[in-house]
Amino acid sequence: MAHKMKLLVVGGAGYIGSHMVRMLLDDGHEVVTLDNLSTGHRDAVQGGDFVLGDLADCVLLDNLFAGHRFDGVLHFASFIQVGESVREPARYYRNNVANTLNLLDAMVKHGVGAMIFSSSAAVFGEPQYVPVDESHARAPINPYGASKLMVEQILADYGRAYGLKSICLRYFNAAGADPEGNLGERHDPETHLIPLVLQVAAGRRPFITVFGRDYETPDGTCIRDYVHVNDLCRAHFLALENLWGGGESSAFNLGNGQGFSVRQVVDAAIKVSGKDIPVVYAERRAGDPARLVADSARARKILGWSPQFLSLEKIIGHAWLWERKLAGAANGS
Repeated sequence: MAHKMKLLVVGGAGYIGSHMVRMLLDDGHEVVTLDNLSTGHRDAVQGGDFVLGDLADCVLLDNLFAGHRFDGVLHFASFIQVGESVREPARYYRNNVANTLNLLDAMVKHGVGAMIFSSSAAVFGEPQYVPVDESHARAPINPYGASKLMVEQILADYGRAYGLKSICLRYFNAAGADPEGNLGERHDPETHLIPLVLQVAAGRRPFITVFGRDYETPDGTCIRDYVHVNDLCRAHFLALENLWGGGESSAFNLGNGQGFSVRQVVDAAIKVSGKDIPVVYAERRAGDPARLVADSARARKILGWSPQFLSLEKIIGHAWLWERKLAGAANGS
């Protein structure tokens, strides 16, 4: 990028946000991280300025924007658990939608005109066809997906009314970890397949539960599109560049374009770790489509994005490096 930017990363102490902060700092940008640490970790923010605070706090936001001249904002501060969103929709609409409105209002008031928003494949609901491109109907089937779609719609309206430019990046399955093993996933509770499988390999969990093995797929287990967290971060960076270069507000689907089954993930983890990983099969979960794979051709064409980590074993290898570090800490070694 031609000029160095000052950027606000909200949710920068979380899984993807912390990798983003690190990448921006490595590229020489000035970064301020805002996080309430409800799910993030202070030690995951490895540089820049850190502000402990919540997007519900409008006074804090006003002071933050008044005290800095931000060139753009990257938003990673959504709650992400589908099941919890069904049980507690109020929590999801309050944080993911209402709190995002507070952030956008502060941006408009202080003349910050560029937002990169972490959206999700959940905005599409049950896929009508695979791979899923941007023209696919958006019909979320849970409050989490609905909250992401609402923000996409709000951003479009704010663009028309106030000139706020935005790019929404719809992740499929974020996976992997910092290749050096300094950052990775630390969700509590953990719900993502790869870290759960690796916790079994590390002896921190007795077995992995696989939901359904009678899907219309080659091995009967669900197929998903796993995209490396560093590749996702690079897409955010390119999206910012696109807006700063005069690009229009838009939305892009991000995946590696190839699907891997749950069984393939388990087998690759066994190979990478050299450990036994017991599997327990259970009934299908409601709302789990057989295949969910992204068509990322548009991001490749317009943003110039191409994922660097396409190998499932490489993605799992980076996550295993991180899991071994966590398991060592848990064992006091």
